[in-house]
Amino acid sequence: MVDSLLSARGLNKQFRSGDEPVPVLTDFSLQLGAGESLALTGRSGSGKSTLLNILCGLEKPDSGTVQVLGETFDARSTEAASKADERWGGLRRQQIGVVFQEANLMPALSLLDNVRFRARLAGQPEDDCRDWLERLGIGELADRFPDQVSGGQRQRASLAMVFAMKPALILADEPTGSLDRHTAEAVIGQLFELQARHGCGLILATHDPELATRCSQHLDLGHLPET
Repeated sequence: MVDSLLSARGLNKQFRSGDEPVPVLTDFSLQLGAGESLALTGRSGSGKSTLLNILCGLEKPDSGTVQVLGETFDARSTEAASKADERWGGLRRQQIGVVFQEANLMPALSLLDNVRFRARLAGQPEDDCRDWLERLGIGELADRFPDQVSGGQRQRASLAMVFAMKPALILADEPTGSLDRHTAEAVIGQLFELQARHGCGLILATHDPELATRCSQHLDLGHLPET
């Protein structure tokens, strides 16, 4: 039986447009086991990014529960928000690798030092950090700063940061959106290789139907059943 890494139960989230509530997630549930991968697809605005943000604690649901890597977060809990944020922060530092649509790099550090810093936070060795940049095709840019490289190169550096931390769970929001097709295929190959090698879980938001087929599960948020 596959060990559960993450489960979400009864998630509800809405935003407001003027005076009108706009539901994004309604009584939403999912479960992901170790070594499993899940593709999230759906039109823009269907809730893919919102869901990923909730699953890593960067956004709070209106109601529902998230259980991840032995920690439980209940939207209706009386736990102090600062305590919950501290627990989420610990998970993101050491066990949950998050790949955003926009590269999340520290501008005062070189690409290599960004990767090294991320590995250090996760308690991982730094000796393979340069190797990750090489494998992602930007090894020659290791000593450059984020504002000295292209958007696609910054995105590959942000992926190297996640790979170097060797997380138990990866949440990736359109990780190849700024890459050309050839580079995107190489990067995705590295992503699935890492997942297979370390048995980590992967949730991938994408508009690419071919990429979605590479995951063991597929959920189209634009075609969820009515509740």
